[in-house]
Amino acid sequence: METMIENNKAVVRRFNQEVIGQGNVDSFNALMDENFINRSAPAGMDNGPQGMIWFFNEALRPAIPDLKVIIHDQVAEGDMVTTRKTISGKQTGQLLGVPATGQTISIEVIDMVRIKDGRYVEHWGITTLPELLATLAKA
Repeated sequence: METMIENNKAVVRRFNQEVIGQGNVDSFNALMDENFINRSAPAGMDNGPQGMIWFFNEALRPAIPDLKVIIHDQVAEGDMVTTRKTISGKQTGQLLGVPATGQTISIEVIDMVRIKDGRYVEHWGITTLPELLATLAKA
């Protein structure tokens, strides 16, 4: 029998594989609580569910159509799951204002997600995306 912690880790793995990796909106809707809050959303960005799916499917995926997610580590306690992962692929489209480079890029991420009833309710994250954008813009 799986424990709550194992179930929560499986929810986060599914989100990373199906939502971020594949852009699956049905999976997003199944895994996202309607009251979800992204505590790490940039100022001025929607910090609810629509802001999250917009980032993955309208900002990231068009820029990196071959996007893949590799989970390196997961640690969970209670209703919280922390994941260290890499999002990578070839940047063939504009990424948040930076023109396509044709380079394979990697974004390192550490995020924490609070899960309730098998759904994302809160997210906090640290990512190397700002540094990557600055480097790409100089190239």
